[in-house]
Amino acid sequence: MDLLNTLVEKGLRRELPSREEALAVLATSDDELLDVVAAAGKVRRQWFGRRVKLNYLVNLKSGLCPEDCSYCSQRLGSKAEILKYTWLKPDEASRAAAAGVAGGAKRVCLVASGRGPTDRDVERVGRTIEAIKEENEGVEVCACLGLLSDGQAERLKDAGADAYNHNLNTSEATYAGITKTHTYADRVDTVQKAHAAGLSACSGLIAGMGETDEDLVDVVYALRELDSDSVPVNFLIPFEGTPLAKEWNLTPQRCLRILAMVRFVCPDVEVRIAGGREVHLRSMQPLALNIANSIFLGDYLTSEGQAGQADLDMIADAGFEVEGAGTTTLPKHRADALAAAGATGGCGTASSAGCGSEASSGCGPHGEEGGGCGPCGGHAAPAATAAAAPSVPTASDARTDLVAVRRRGAGTDLAPNA
Repeated sequence: MDLLNTLVEKGLRRELPSREEALAVLATSDDELLDVVAAAGKVRRQWFGRRVKLNYLVNLKSGLCPEDCSYCSQRLGSKAEILKYTWLKPDEASRAAAAGVAGGAKRVCLVASGRGPTDRDVERVGRTIEAIKEENEGVEVCACLGLLSDGQAERLKDAGADAYNHNLNTSEATYAGITKTHTYADRVDTVQKAHAAGLSACSGLIAGMGETDEDLVDVVYALRELDSDSVPVNFLIPFEGTPLAKEWNLTPQRCLRILAMVRFVCPDVEVRIAGGREVHLRSMQPLALNIANSIFLGDYLTSEGQAGQADLDMIADAGFEVEGAGTTTLPKHRADALAAAGATGGCGTASSAGCGSEASSGCGPHGEEGGGCGPCGGHAAPAATAAAAPSVPTASDARTDLVAVRRRGAGTDLAPNA
């Protein structure tokens, strides 16, 4: 396909595809799916080889959130029967993190439900970060605490945080239909605060909430403009007891197309398969590793993932390797820009060109991580093939049997899944 050849060439040059090209990826037929995966795989291998970065979630405070995010099992008014507990102590969080690190995780993501942290919460998380780093030399720590106030990102960085996650989740045009208690602009502001403080910006999306192809392209383009170093792609887990419990809009093929579109738009960033991969990708998870270079190990915030050992076996069987602690995840041009931003306290702005003259360029919904160098491409995208149209989910595709509430690990007396 001329479309895929063009997208590979642009990805290898870190050039932004046109919107028409991004939309055309989502409209490809099932007969073309393996070609799409192979093309995205060429771009992935150019920037990340066959390495897979492992990340591990620690839910510091679960449930009872005052925000009304429709997708979230921890939301205000949620009837989902999830674990509910207040802040883990630093030593408890450190023990939970150590389980993930022992399983091969290179980054620990510390998440807390709520609108955003108080200054006291930031101090508490700072002590937790210090405890984790004392026990696990070289581990990266990403914080995900909600909306940040002025100065809080800087304090987290001073405490040792390497990154901050705050997802955009969906397009600006549809955001008000998902959440009423804060705005899309609030989320953009927090990502910019993290970036300006010299933290690695981690921001992604949730697919499967009833959005259009245009919405998906809009949010991924926004993430590239914000210069996110890592883009977690979450697939909605329709928890019973939440407003989106009946939204089963994804097939494994659809998930692969979404991941490929993200890779083409953000070719040199850490694309992470996040929440919902076991529910929606199912047996196609190994194929998705040809597009994404990062996954979460073991369980998520309020749901259980497949066994940690199964994750490791899947990576090995698919011909990939776990990224070691001594390896830099990001390509050199992005890693150098991030280091320069950290040394100067950030660049104060978030743009598609990053902090330097060269294009330089997380952990779940709220509670769950590209820069470019050129204008939109001028190549017209071909129409999708009529034959073997993209798979469309039906009522029988609802795999409620795969949605398991987390009952082990942080906040319980049971061993974590790592």
